[in-house]
Amino acid sequence: MDAALLRSLWYISAALALVLLARRPARQAFGAGPAFSLWLLPALALVLPCLPELPAGWSVLPSIRVLPGAIAVGMPAADATVSMPWLRWLWLAGTAAMLLRLGVHYVRLRRQARALPASMAASLPQLLDGFDLHRLRLHASGPAVLWAPRSLLLLPADFLDRFDATGQRLVLRHELTHLRRGDALWSLAAELMLALLWFHPLAWLARPRFRLDQELACDERVLRHTPRDEAGYAQALLHSVDLSAAPALIPWFAEPQLKERLSMIQRHRPGALRRRAGYAALAVLMAGSVFVAQAATGNPPHQTAGQDLSYNSRLYPKYPAAAIKAGEQGTVMLKVQVLADGSVGSIAYEPEHSTTTSADLIAAATDAARQWRFNPETKDGKPVDGYVRVPVAFDLHPPPSPADDVEKSNSKLQKVF
Repeated sequence: MDAALLRSLWYISAALALVLLARRPARQAFGAGPAFSLWLLPALALVLPCLPELPAGWSVLPSIRVLPGAIAVGMPAADATVSMPWLRWLWLAGTAAMLLRLGVHYVRLRRQARALPASMAASLPQLLDGFDLHRLRLHASGPAVLWAPRSLLLLPADFLDRFDATGQRLVLRHELTHLRRGDALWSLAAELMLALLWFHPLAWLARPRFRLDQELACDERVLRHTPRDEAGYAQALLHSVDLSAAPALIPWFAEPQLKERLSMIQRHRPGALRRRAGYAALAVLMAGSVFVAQAATGNPPHQTAGQDLSYNSRLYPKYPAAAIKAGEQGTVMLKVQVLADGSVGSIAYEPEHSTTTSADLIAAATDAARQWRFNPETKDGKPVDGYVRVPVAFDLHPPPSPADDVEKSNSKLQKVF
C-alpha cells in the first residue's frame, strides 16, 4: 500500500487517540474552550504530509563490494512496498457513500425548512442581537444551526411556547455563539473527516465526543458572559426535548449530552489566565507534533531514490588490474544525481566520505555508475530529480568464506592421517 497513505493514517490514528485521552483532563485544567481546540490535532495530522519538508540529507544506498577477479557483490535491501489498488478503490467507494449520505441529509433539511411566520419574526428581533432574520427558518429539529455558505438558524414551530422568556433568550444566545465561533464550519470539517475515515473505529468513537466538546465550549462562553443565568440555562436544558441530530445539524440539545452539560454549569469555570495557558499549551503541542512527525520519517513525506537491481546487477564495476598490482583498495563514495526518468545525471566523488584516493578505483566506480539505472525519487506521487550516495568498496583481501574454512580443515585432517 502507498507509504504516504499509511503514514497519514498512522498520524491521524495517533492524533485521535491523543485527543480522546486528553480531552477530559484538558477540560478540567483549562476549560472547555481549549479542550475543544484539541480537535485541531486530527485535522493537522491529515495535512501533515503536505507541510514543507524539513531539510534532509541524501539517502545512502547499501554498499557494493568489489573483489579482484570476480563480479561485484551488491547487498541492497528489497523494496517492501505492497501495491493493493483494490484497497484504494474500496476506500474511495466508502468515502463516496458517506458523502452521498451527508448530502442527502443536507438537501432534506433545506427542503423541510420553512420561512418564519410574520408573527414569530416580529417577536424575536430584540433577542437576536442584530442577526439577519432571513437566516431564520422553521424546522422540527430546531433549535439548531444548519451549516451552509451562510449558516442558518433553525427554530421549532413551538419555540415561543416551549421556552419561557429567559429560556428563549439563552437558547438564542447559545445558537448565535455557535455562529460567531464558526462551529458550523467545524462541524462540516468533522463530517468530511468522518467520510474520509469511515473505516476507522476511532473516528466513529470520536464523533459524539467532538459534538459534546463543541457544546460544552459554547455553553462555557455563554455563561462566562452571563454567569447569573446558570439556573435558567440548566432549566432550559431540562425542559428540552431529545433530538435525533442529523449529520448536517448542530442541535441545541441531545440527551446523551445532558449529564456533562449540567455538570459543567455547576462547576467553577477556569479564569482567563488558565484558558490562555491552555491555548498556549495546545500551540506547543501542535508545533511539537509537527516536528516529531517530520523527524521520525527521516527524509519526510516522499519516496527516496533506489536502485534498479535487475539492471544494475549486470553492470557492477570490475577491479582494475592496475589497482590490484598496486595493492590499492578502499571505499569510493559517489554522489549520483538521479533524474526523474531514472537515468543518471552528474556523478561526483566525495573524498570526505571515501577511504581511498586511488584514481583507478574512482574511475572504475564512476564508469560503472554512468550505466546504472535508478528508481527516481517521488514527491506527491510524481517522479522528481534527486540524489543518492552509493558506496563502492574495493577489497583485495576478502574474509574467508565458510566453504574455504571447511576445505582447509579437511586438508589438515588428511595431513594428520
